[in-house]
Parts: sequence; C-alpha cells; structure tokens
Amino acid sequence: MSIFSRIKDAIFGSAAAQEAPQAPTATVPPVQGSAAVTSAPAPQGTAASPAPSATPMSQVDVEAVLTGLAAKKGQKLDWRKSIVDLMKLLDLDSSLEARKELAKELNYTGDTSDSAAMNIWLHKQVMAKLAASGGKVPDDLKN
Repeated sequence: MSIFSRIKDAIFGSAAAQEAPQAPTATVPPVQGSAAVTSAPAPQGTAASPAPSATPMSQVDVEAVLTGLAAKKGQKLDWRKSIVDLMKLLDLDSSLEARKELAKELNYTGDTSDSAAMNIWLHKQVMAKLAASGGKVPDDLKN
C-alpha cells in the first residue's frame, strides 16, 4: 500500500469511525424451531440498492478530522504546515526515507536532498490529493 493511501485511509477511516452510529443495533433472535427468518417484501426498486452511508466520501471534512485527532493526541503537532507532524498525527512513519518515498509516489521533481523544500511541496500535494480524493480541504491548506 502506498504512503499516500495510508494517509488517506487514516483520515477517511477516522471520519467514518466518528460518524458511525453510537447506539447499539438491536438484533432479532431466530424463533426456536424456525429454519429461516422471513420478512415482508421490500418496496419495488429498493431491494438491490445498498443503504447509503451516513456521509459520502466527498463530504469528509479533512480539517475537522485532523483537528479532532490532534486534540486526542496530547502533543503539539503543527499538521497544518508540517508533513512530518501530519504523518506523526496519523501514526505513520515520518522519517526522511518515508518522505522521500512519498515524494517519489507523488512525482516530486525537485531535489530530495533539500528536505525543507520537499516537505513544503509534499504537504501541499497531500492536501490537494486529499481534496481530489473526495475530502473537504480548506483552500489555505492546499496552497
């Protein structure tokens, strides 16, 4: 799995976990001696369509998810500006090697020895790609 995929999954997966219903679902135990449970037929046109998720992927608020994770983390991480802190926030490897691999994945054409320039570029690219993948990302994080 690519590093960007891990970043995206960590954010979008956290959003899905936050939006999951908190109330327990009731289950109906099978009737004793009954081999199958029957139900009333579904209204026409709904039997084959799956239930929509509470929030479509296009509505994942990346900023809200990351802010929530940062509040739970207990350490000060400047994920809004730092790719290293963003990766740490998501419990991903933020080493120079990992960032160089991410740069290669995202087609960075600059000098990977200039880690400061690469890190700035990586942060902007990750935020832009999260937006392109269906995340809601404020403009100030993409630019």
